[in-house]
Amino acid sequence: MAELLHRLGATAARRAWRVVAGWLVALAAVVVAFVLAGGSLSSAITIPGTPTDEVSKRLAAELPAAGGGVGLVVLHNPDGTPFTPAQQTAITAALQKAGAVSGVRQVVDPFAVAAQKAQAEQQIAGGRAQLDAARAQLAQGQAQLDAARAAGLPVDAQQARLDQGRAQLDAQATQLQAGETQLRLAAGIRTVSEDRSAAVATIVFDRPQMEVAPATKTALIDAVRGAPLDGVQADFSAELTQSVDGLAGPGEIIGVVIAAIVLMVMLGTLVAAGLPLLTALIGVGVGVAGAMALSGVISMTSVTPILGLMLGLAVGIDYSLFILNRHRRQLRSGMAVRESIALANGTSGNAVVFAGATVVIALVALNVTGIPFLGLMGSVGAACVAVAVLVAITLTPALLSLLGQRVLPSRLRGKPPVVKPARPMSTVSAVLRAVGGIALLVVVALPALSLRLGLPDGSSEPQDSTQYRAYSVVADKFGAGQNGPLVVVADLADRAAAPRIAEAIGQVPGVSAVASVATTPTIAVYQVIPVGGPTSEATEALVHTLRSTTAPGATGTLAVAGVPSGNIDISDKLASALPLYLGVVVGLSLLIMIVVFRSILVPVSATVGFVLSYFAAMGAVVAIYQWGWAGAVFGVHDPGPVLNFLPTILVGILFGLAMDYQLFLVSGMREAFVHGSPARRAVTEGLHAGRAVVTAAAIIMISVFGGFVFSHLAMVRPIGFGLAFGVLIDAFVVRMLIIPAVMHLAGDAAWWLPRWLDRILPDVDVEGAALEKSHPAHVPAQREEPAARVTT
Repeated sequence: MAELLHRLGATAARRAWRVVAGWLVALAAVVVAFVLAGGSLSSAITIPGTPTDEVSKRLAAELPAAGGGVGLVVLHNPDGTPFTPAQQTAITAALQKAGAVSGVRQVVDPFAVAAQKAQAEQQIAGGRAQLDAARAQLAQGQAQLDAARAAGLPVDAQQARLDQGRAQLDAQATQLQAGETQLRLAAGIRTVSEDRSAAVATIVFDRPQMEVAPATKTALIDAVRGAPLDGVQADFSAELTQSVDGLAGPGEIIGVVIAAIVLMVMLGTLVAAGLPLLTALIGVGVGVAGAMALSGVISMTSVTPILGLMLGLAVGIDYSLFILNRHRRQLRSGMAVRESIALANGTSGNAVVFAGATVVIALVALNVTGIPFLGLMGSVGAACVAVAVLVAITLTPALLSLLGQRVLPSRLRGKPPVVKPARPMSTVSAVLRAVGGIALLVVVALPALSLRLGLPDGSSEPQDSTQYRAYSVVADKFGAGQNGPLVVVADLADRAAAPRIAEAIGQVPGVSAVASVATTPTIAVYQVIPVGGPTSEATEALVHTLRSTTAPGATGTLAVAGVPSGNIDISDKLASALPLYLGVVVGLSLLIMIVVFRSILVPVSATVGFVLSYFAAMGAVVAIYQWGWAGAVFGVHDPGPVLNFLPTILVGILFGLAMDYQLFLVSGMREAFVHGSPARRAVTEGLHAGRAVVTAAAIIMISVFGGFVFSHLAMVRPIGFGLAFGVLIDAFVVRMLIIPAVMHLAGDAAWWLPRWLDRILPDVDVEGAALEKSHPAHVPAQREEPAARVTT
């Protein structure tokens, strides 16, 4: 591989303009493909085969009117004053306009529903009064008949008519009681607030929740916002705003700016600093635009291309930087430009290819979870990383050839580098580093023990967003549960049992209100309002309780659907898939590291370090996003469950990035060891040689990921934080603190490998040592300061 990359680098350097033109053409081609064939993205997430998915499909087949997705339009007076008649008329007109949008089955006018409910209450009250009056008349007639019977008068015919009237009244009383029960159970379901300052219109779509096209939602929102509402503010629930307004915002741009500053400080010249940024932007453009071009034929969540954007930027900058850094060192040593480019591509480029391959394999392995959206997310991320590797080993050499000596500051050109001695590490220092680092990671990881999984709702959105305002108004005026109603389905043994089932549901702890939606000879469908919000533990417990409830008159247990139910099912499925995937990645880590470093201790310590950094990252995520610690800093105003696919996606990404830094640091230690340095000195030399570039690379990656912490998308923010913190912990605590300390303490045992295993393992030569021997370059001797003695 190293020899092939050497030839590739030499060819790219000779034909630089052709390589540059080729990548620009590729970028233009995928952009055109996206414009012509790209579809829409959505934040809706679904997993086939979950209980919620099965209920939704059943309703769509048996009762289409009850199987459509829903969303809420929240209309309110910001000053809290009641709606005026003119405002009510304007709202009704706006909702009628929204109801004409293609894909919308029905828009429920809140004022019409409130009027119907008030009318029903009046009818029930009037019926109760009439029934009581009729019973009084019957009682009076019965008294008269009893008196006549006592006087010996014939009263059989009158008694029969009286009994018939009593039977009719009893039947009416039964119907009246059923109506009263329905009103009582549904009392908590309101469409207009008690102070009449807010109203909630329910939008019913003609397709299931997860299949509603973003274009339909956009058209509906535009219809409402475009209507004259006379001072009424219209806000929309998260179900209606699940779309992508843009892949990057100010936070992401700031992250790239910080990366540019780090490059400028490290490299000392604007030209050199701009090269990794340029190659990363071209690579991420090709990768993300290519993924977006497939969105027209593949159902894709909004997070999928954003994940590719994150990874493409981060690894694209780092991989180009590794090759550039090696090339600059060789230029300062007096090597010719093209000769240096080829050798840097064959040595550092070889490490880049291997590092990128570990990231790609880990991401593609997400498909073993059996969860389609997660597998697609991993595949797109892997494709973006693969493009970043290709750009690094082709476009970077071409641009380096065009820039020549300008990648070095003028003050350094022609001046050989000064090799400073590696600072020795003592045994006491190594013990303190290892114990202190591990203790720190364990403490940071402790919050992960209380991890709860879920999907963000309106409460997770920025406080100035329409989703958050809609969620807050509904929670304040109608109760938190109305932000996440459940759909409960019962199989009927007898159609007349539907009211009894509703009453049984209403008695389940955690239920605020129940309303009958539809009844057929075989099933009854109910809307159930939980006491808690969509992501609360109380609602999660309610879903599980309902699914285990057998109501009188129903065959089997109740079935539950709805957005909260779907999120719970997805979280459960992801949680069950995580151990398998983590096991696959840990096993993969061991195998890769054994092949690369031809050692047993190095792979074991690298894998244990990865596991520690992973759980530390999850602990920090739980503390901030679930517990709300430092919430003001990270924009967490309403703590809730952790994004349900974050633990799984973090395994794959953090593993790949951890192995990157392991390769670039420990390969230097191995190179020093095989070249004759004692084991403990080799550790110090390798760390000294690689820590500057790895530090810069880690800071760049943290900056890029950190920019997404303040993304406009609620799903993206915890991913950005988890990756940024995970890289911070892994690079600076695990790879630069714990691993060198453990290897120092192990001494020669760090490189022990059974002879039988050494014979069968392939020699991948990540360091490119064989290439350097086969392509010797005459360079001036380097100035070297006396080396300090390594103490033990």
